[in-house]
Amino acid sequence: MCINCIADDTPKAADYVVDNQPIDLSSERYQQFFDELEELHHFSKKELKKLFNGLKVDRKVLELMDKQWEAKPYYQYWPLFITPSVIFKGKQSLKQYRQLFDRIETEIGVDREAVVAIWGIESRFGFNQGGFNLFRTLNTLFDKYPRRSDFFRKELIHFLILCRANDIDPLKINGSYAGAFGQAQFMPSSFNEYAVDFDGDNRRDLINSMEDIFASIANYLKRFGWTLHAPLYSDIGNELKSELLVSTYKEGRKGLIDWRVLAETQQITIPRPPHNGKLSVVGLQQSPWKGGGMRYIAGYPNFLAITEYNHSTKYAMAVSEIAEAFKK
Repeated sequence: MCINCIADDTPKAADYVVDNQPIDLSSERYQQFFDELEELHHFSKKELKKLFNGLKVDRKVLELMDKQWEAKPYYQYWPLFITPSVIFKGKQSLKQYRQLFDRIETEIGVDREAVVAIWGIESRFGFNQGGFNLFRTLNTLFDKYPRRSDFFRKELIHFLILCRANDIDPLKINGSYAGAFGQAQFMPSSFNEYAVDFDGDNRRDLINSMEDIFASIANYLKRFGWTLHAPLYSDIGNELKSELLVSTYKEGRKGLIDWRVLAETQQITIPRPPHNGKLSVVGLQQSPWKGGGMRYIAGYPNFLAITEYNHSTKYAMAVSEIAEAFKK
């Protein structure tokens, strides 16, 4: 029993529903939604009736969205992803798809190791793409998750549009409880914005086409400023030696500082970033078994591009260290 813990009795979204509860398609929310799909996106009444008929809530989705996951320090976070089997499988994949990655690096300009590292984390190299029916998930979150209902309404529209454009049956796609799908785990809006047809079949397939999957991950990073063969990060010590660095660190991934100021303040030599770009300051908590304390790094523009894929700097560091391990 945790004496110092305070029970959180605040009702959660899942508390207001029962599993398999029918979704009320006659509600004002859904009638406005259907009107938009017909008028703006040219879906027919017949199509919509066939798709949405018999739709039911998935309570498990709401339970997982409600659950407050405690943020793990980096020394507990990285072992979830950086394992000998992940490194082995990643190196195998880099060899298997070498010619494809040659083409991606030439045409898109993103390092192959980063693409495979993200693929490995997101779907365990394609083996875990999620077990939730995506259409039901997105409808559950649109209708029964008030805090982000508007967001999931937009994602549901994006999903229907991408399914139509790529000849996909929306009722047969599985994904995560939060609405991401495919081997790259894109949200539907990200799919429509960043997914590419790299195998030349006139459709974007992030479930089965390795060409489209890898190129789409690369395209996502490129759109956020990735530079081929540029640094990801640089260690800058176990303490920050000025208030400016401390305040930059406290601003998170949006806090940026001139690389020359950082190097001079920390009294270290670090690589020059592409285009003299600015750097972020990231703190990573070290294991108590190794003395505890913080390990500080400078996040380069490529590191920051990874944080656009997932806003967590711990995620970006895990991707960076996996990519680094692939080269050894």
